[in-house]
Amino acid sequence: MFISTTTIRVRYGETDQMGYLYYGNYGLYYEVGRAEAIRELGFTYRELEEQGVIMPVAELNVKYLRPAFYDNLITVKTILKELPASSKIQFHSELYNEKGELLNVGVTTLVFIDVKTKQKAGLPEELKNRLEPFFKS
Repeated sequence: MFISTTTIRVRYGETDQMGYLYYGNYGLYYEVGRAEAIRELGFTYRELEEQGVIMPVAELNVKYLRPAFYDNLITVKTILKELPASSKIQFHSELYNEKGELLNVGVTTLVFIDVKTKQKAGLPEELKNRLEPFFKS
């Protein structure tokens, strides 16, 4: 299992009139978590794209448990529970407030696509090499 954490402070422009983190912004926080998780592996989305692979979102599931508020420091935990065996990769996200309370959970499914053919592709070899050590028993 691969786990990465990053923090984001809720900015005023991300809140609704009640001061709550606007529900549509949770997906953006998941994206920050994914990008930072890949960066933690010594790799970036840009490098994937330069190698001819893009990763559009195919599915997003979100469950809201507690609200996040303006100026809260949110911990985004990004988890890969399994090494992708096909053209799909699932990132599990958990958002926590400064008290350590679980606020939100979500699963984002992305698909590896060959940029030239626009067809599904497998897990890029370089990314696979960086992830494999986390999945050895």
